[in-house]
Amino acid sequence: MTVHFIGAGPGAPDLITVRGRDLVASCSICLYAGSLVNAEILKHCPPGARIVDTAPMSLDEIAAEFEKAQAAGLDVARLHSGDLSVWSALGEQIRRLEALGIPYTVTPGVPAFAAASAALRRELTLPEVAQSVVLTRTSGRASAMPEGETLETFAASGATLAIHLSIHALDRVVRDLTPHYGPDCPVAIVYRASWPEERIIRGRLSTIADAVAAQPIERTALILVGPVLASEDFRESALYDPDYQRRFRSRGTS
Repeated sequence: MTVHFIGAGPGAPDLITVRGRDLVASCSICLYAGSLVNAEILKHCPPGARIVDTAPMSLDEIAAEFEKAQAAGLDVARLHSGDLSVWSALGEQIRRLEALGIPYTVTPGVPAFAAASAALRRELTLPEVAQSVVLTRTSGRASAMPEGETLETFAASGATLAIHLSIHALDRVVRDLTPHYGPDCPVAIVYRASWPEERIIRGRLSTIADAVAAQPIERTALILVGPVLASEDFRESALYDPDYQRRFRSRGTS
């Protein structure tokens, strides 16, 4: 018996990985975060599978499901939205499994920031504009931000910011970032990236709050901030320059 943690991707059912899809199809039990995971993915579950929506459940209740599956000798597909490496509650579930001696695997998924970048048709790193992407959030009821991990700290680097779980705090985001990026810095808000109801709101730090007020968004939105969102005159990378020698190409060849 094994619990398989699977990143279900950002929303579109065909953005789950092939490995993730096949694991779902092989498990007799599927636990999924119903408030975030597209129910279409559940069509991959085998006939007769027990499907449990964990959205209203506590950690203790989820752990009890793992124990029941272990007693029955049944594999579990544990679906989380996006990728499991950030804000997935994976850490505390693994801690419970290890205490119970239950084996598990982890299968990555397409993260929300990648789906948002695709929706915008923008690269989040451009030569001499930004070469780093910071995935962060603001403090919320579920967990506070550690001291030192502030928007101001990250903004001081000039990197592209992908701010999750913070649409409710947009005014604070604008206030904290404007001194570092300036009021004209481009902002894009992507609501439910890759879902049928995907929506994009573009603006500047000085205008984005009004733009969102005209098209209210309450949750499931990613805030992207940085010069790369509007930069057009950036220098091309040397990677494909004909004079750039690298391991797989000799000078003068393409």
